[in-house]
Amino acid sequence: MSGTEIKKLQMPPCDYVPQTYDGPSKEEVVETRQQYCNPAVFTYYREPLMLVEGHMQYVFDETGRRYLDLLAGIVTISCGHCHPGVIARTKAQLERLQHTTTIYLNPLMGELAKKLAGKMPEGLEVTYFVNSGSEANDLAITMARLYTGNYDVLALRDAYHGGVSSIMGLISHHTWKFPLPQGTGVHHVDNPDPYRGNTRGAAGIEEVIRCSTPGKVAAFIAEPIQGVGGVMSGSPEYFQQAYRTVRGFGGVCIADEVQTGFGRTGDHYWGFEHAGVVPDIVTMAKGLGNGIPLAAVTTRREIAETLTQRIHFNTFGGNPVSMAQGLAVLDVIEEEGLQENARLVGGRFRRGLEQLMERYDLIGDVRGRGLMLGMELVRDRETGVPAGEEAKQVLERARDFGVLLGKTGLDGNVLRIKPPLCINEEDADFALDVLDRCLGELD
Repeated sequence: MSGTEIKKLQMPPCDYVPQTYDGPSKEEVVETRQQYCNPAVFTYYREPLMLVEGHMQYVFDETGRRYLDLLAGIVTISCGHCHPGVIARTKAQLERLQHTTTIYLNPLMGELAKKLAGKMPEGLEVTYFVNSGSEANDLAITMARLYTGNYDVLALRDAYHGGVSSIMGLISHHTWKFPLPQGTGVHHVDNPDPYRGNTRGAAGIEEVIRCSTPGKVAAFIAEPIQGVGGVMSGSPEYFQQAYRTVRGFGGVCIADEVQTGFGRTGDHYWGFEHAGVVPDIVTMAKGLGNGIPLAAVTTRREIAETLTQRIHFNTFGGNPVSMAQGLAVLDVIEEEGLQENARLVGGRFRRGLEQLMERYDLIGDVRGRGLMLGMELVRDRETGVPAGEEAKQVLERARDFGVLLGKTGLDGNVLRIKPPLCINEEDADFALDVLDRCLGELD
């Protein structure tokens, strides 16, 4: 990208015209939120951004200004904001039957469970629907403990698996943990981080089991690519060894596909497929619902049957509206070739980020697969000192040009690029130009 090209910074055209916003002013919204909403609910930018409408890979503020959403509602929008095909099927269900619990029959829950089974390796065919990734991971841990008869759970350093108190012990980020008793029986093992020199791999897992547990474990849970953890991933060899070790000590393996699933990583539908492993339990959320509360746990029948020991019930899990939207999402991903698009556009995006890395010493590493990418900023490539403040500046400046990014990692120095899977090459090129400009201003 030449300097001349960079100066243009023209967002790709879009023929969608947002409605004229006639609701409360931004100032009124801020005031109401500050007065009546829990102060823990934070906003991303120094000057809060108010979004009132969305269309595919774009969102619009109250003035009608368009933004390219490279965070996808925190890796939630898979098909695109307000995808017309998804909306039509969900609306039709809303007008037919809005809610019924699982104590009554409705065809949609079984249909979605069957469709998910068709996307899984053989044997993973039984699904329990819940409302969020936190719920899904909580349920997965419960089933693992019941099935194995063991209690101790292994999670990775830098892990994030949800925000409920029962899951907080799995988290390995102090910024996401409260000074309260954490989930007991959780042990964190080394996270493979080739960039920072942690290449020990899975060798340390057996050591943790032998030294910190009774010698038996219930489960090993890991994201194939860490989201909050800075877009970090272990090698296929790492996961293969980890799975063998954990199973050798009586445990089951849980793949947290909340962010990596549904074709986001490009070459495969599920993140775990890149490693050539087959988990015992798979959790999913976010992209499955394309913005609606929907999550699921898929496992083998013998593991699922452990829940029949007692009554287990979820009021909204499996509700017909969520099921209708989930079915529509899976159909759109397949019919519109969004997994292949993630591979092609994601590959183009990553190559562009790597070219920027050649020009800017501030970029320490580029990593990820498909449309789950991360760019780590450092003040010194030799020492890897995190450049958290610089990442924040890039985030803010990119917004000025109409590009919404995320940031992640323990030090907040990894820029997250995880857009809706419908993003196109023109969008990617525009975003790269914007990043070029933002990084150039810091150089």
